[in-house]
Amino acid sequence: MGSAGEWSLIESDPGVFTELTKRLGATGVQVEELWSLSENAFETLRPIHGLIFLFKWVQNEEPDGPIVQDDRIQRIYFAKQVINNACATQALINLLLNCNHPDLNLGSELSQLKEFSMSFDPKMRGLTISNSDTIRKAHNSVARQALFEFDGQITTTSDEVYHYVGYMPIDGRLYELDGLREGPIDLGPIPSDKDWLDIVRPVITKRMNRYTDGEIHFNLMAFVADKKMLLERQLQELIADSDLLGMNPSEVKAEIPRIKQLIEIEESKRRRYEKEMIRRRHNYLPFIVELLKILAEEKKLMPLYEKAKTRATEKSAKKMKV
Repeated sequence: MGSAGEWSLIESDPGVFTELTKRLGATGVQVEELWSLSENAFETLRPIHGLIFLFKWVQNEEPDGPIVQDDRIQRIYFAKQVINNACATQALINLLLNCNHPDLNLGSELSQLKEFSMSFDPKMRGLTISNSDTIRKAHNSVARQALFEFDGQITTTSDEVYHYVGYMPIDGRLYELDGLREGPIDLGPIPSDKDWLDIVRPVITKRMNRYTDGEIHFNLMAFVADKKMLLERQLQELIADSDLLGMNPSEVKAEIPRIKQLIEIEESKRRRYEKEMIRRRHNYLPFIVELLKILAEEKKLMPLYEKAKTRATEKSAKKMKV
């Protein structure tokens, strides 16, 4: 196989993951951040196809359920992570390729990947993903522009390593899809009278509670239906079939502007994501160097440095008093 090339770190941001989904060729879905595990937080995002969880990785941590190694692995698309920094895209692809919702269109690249590698074992699937130039380029295209290159051999003083996993229902059971494992983690059946989100909520809560108070070592995002697409569909149905929906003319007249406003909010959010992506990918180093040169020439650089140093000292002193 060819070289897998370098994979950059990807930040846990809904705009980044939504854009990554788009660049992988999939449509009909997006990613939203969750600030709470309350039922209301989930309710506003339905339908939710899966969850993406970022957490502080702990070595030799026991899984929350048995690892699937039977013939279910032929029906569940699970790829083992075989290359560093690929866990964000791997978690997203594992969710995308297990989602059977009619609104999701995988696109040609992911459809071919699934068809080509579905019969492989998890490690071979991971190798297939890591050796895909198209997927690697899509992954790296949403990573933040690095100002400096660092020697990969230099060890870091921080032991904090963060990792992405996915949660989703498949064939009536809840699974955790963690690319560092040998297979999907079976978290048990989903009762017919229960929503899968009611089953996954305590699982994630338990995981969060492993950290000490005051530490923030996790982030949760929802893999959901394209909200703009759903709103536009709702608007079309309202205009075409208001009688079938049991709505009178005054209700329709009030509802149409509300839906249009929600569509505009979604469009505005996407425009913001696009601007943030441009800024994320822009190399500000030449500007910073030129600015420092100008400040130095005008004898303003050292006074600014001393002022910043004084502020930092004062801030540190205040923290110590507290």
